[in-house]
Amino acid sequence: MRAVGKNMAFIVVREKGFTVQCVVTAQPDVVSKQMVKFAAGLSRESIVDVHGVVSVPSIAIKGTTQQVEIQVSKLYCVDKAMPTLPINIEDASRSEKEIEEALQAGEKLVRVNQDTRLNNRVLDIRTSANQGIFRIQCQVCNIFRQFLLSEDFIEIHTPKLIAGSSEGGSAVFKLDYKGQPACLAQSPQLHKQMAICGDFGRVFEIGPVFRAEDSYTHRHLCEFTGLDIELEIRQHYTEVMDIVDRLFVTMFDHLNNKCSKDLEAVGRQYPFEPLKYLRKTLRLKFEEGVQMLKEAGVEIDPYGDLNTESERKLGQLVLHSSPVSFGR
Repeated sequence: MRAVGKNMAFIVVREKGFTVQCVVTAQPDVVSKQMVKFAAGLSRESIVDVHGVVSVPSIAIKGTTQQVEIQVSKLYCVDKAMPTLPINIEDASRSEKEIEEALQAGEKLVRVNQDTRLNNRVLDIRTSANQGIFRIQCQVCNIFRQFLLSEDFIEIHTPKLIAGSSEGGSAVFKLDYKGQPACLAQSPQLHKQMAICGDFGRVFEIGPVFRAEDSYTHRHLCEFTGLDIELEIRQHYTEVMDIVDRLFVTMFDHLNNKCSKDLEAVGRQYPFEPLKYLRKTLRLKFEEGVQMLKEAGVEIDPYGDLNTESERKLGQLVLHSSPVSFGR
């Protein structure tokens, strides 16, 4: 809100990540000075209903996503927020880069820590980045499902409360179920294989996965949404590679086309490099990958698995190499 004397006030309203400027101007028999005062006194993050006429201003509007404004005739406060909120949306929307640059310039900006965000999640998910993350996640699941259905897969729903570990590991959440031991499913693997043996041919599931792993890396999560597929192989294991190839290219294309604004919103707070991928995914034999790493000065056991650092290094080498150089 920003009051301009007693006869005018500007209000920015937000819905689903989009913002628009509203102008409340005192006019006889339409908007009173009391209404202007009421509008200017609303607390931030209050829920409002606005009635008015949409117009295009002569000067470009800064600070909103929409380049129109609403000339307000009626304004109702549906739910008034507290005068002082535990977190401000503008603080929660800042990137680490902004905060660090401000510190170097001698200015101290508020950094909203993770515990504060989680304790005030209703406010935190109002930021543009979080709105974008949820929408991107929705589209990932949507295109995953639609693609696999088009490839003759069947969606199944497997139990998440089972009698024992689903992958034979020890990292399971154990619990007591009416006097009997039980645990949360680490994976739908066993039930997917049962479905294949049960003559379904191709199955997939989108569902929660639980791993009681004691790790703090971004590659280990105690709970996440798994996108799982299983299919019978008719002739060669490359059939799996073909499906995964087309699946990811389809997903990446869809996200770039449908979620460009959401990706942009996420990138402003959590900068990332635009995704690069080929129309036909590059395939390297294991020995080719080992040889590339060796030429780059990374010694790898030709009969062992690649560790995380080696995988990352190989990805960088592929990224900065021309597909032509592989003869593909």
